[in-house]
Amino acid sequence: MPRYKLTIEYDGAPFAGWQLQPDHPTVQGALEAAVKATCGEEVRVHGAGRTDAGVHALGQAAHCDIAKPFTANRLRDALNAHLRPHPVAVLAAEIVPGDFEARFSAIKRHYLYRIANTRANLALDVGRIWRVPRRLDSDAMHAAAQRLLGKHDFTTFRDTECQAKSPEKTLDQLDVIRDGAEIRIVTSARSFLHSQVRSMVGSLVWVGEGRWSADDLAAALAARNRAACGPVAPPEGLYLVRVDYEAK
Repeated sequence: MPRYKLTIEYDGAPFAGWQLQPDHPTVQGALEAAVKATCGEEVRVHGAGRTDAGVHALGQAAHCDIAKPFTANRLRDALNAHLRPHPVAVLAAEIVPGDFEARFSAIKRHYLYRIANTRANLALDVGRIWRVPRRLDSDAMHAAAQRLLGKHDFTTFRDTECQAKSPEKTLDQLDVIRDGAEIRIVTSARSFLHSQVRSMVGSLVWVGEGRWSADDLAAALAARNRAACGPVAPPEGLYLVRVDYEAK
């Protein structure tokens, strides 16, 4: 039975997250309905990351096994036809080896968090960026962010309902970049804890506002205590940008 890898883009606003939930619209549910409409089979679509409600994706990865043979491009086009009008797009489909796992074969995940550092109301970017009206010192945020790089116990930045077996993660990148009124926080790691990125972003905003110093951020990390975390940034500014795999 062929296994297909899907690369997916979606607007997370109308969904209760990636993962299937009874009585709530989810990205996984929309994709599985599109697969069933395409091939008549009940097929589980496995994602590389279980994004929360309101979180977007520019390059989520998933895999599924479909008994009926399709060319990759035909499957992509059929899924897109059945996904309408949901704000979900299958950007690419490819046939992969049977041992490929979207979640467990991933070697790195890349996220982007967007902040509109403006006092003006949002117009075109409503639901796609976090507006922070108070002027942020992006240089201070970037300098502080480097204190979080490397392998640490990220309990402080972990949701209390996180199901990961260990709070230890290795953070490879955490850059804060200003482009006019927009601040972009770019981060990458093999994997992240539940709400880790949004928790780090909220704490970095406190640094940008001058409430915290870089030492305060480092102390919060060292506390290994969820109560030491700053605010959790809202989901609408977060994007799963790309998932990397070993080249075959």
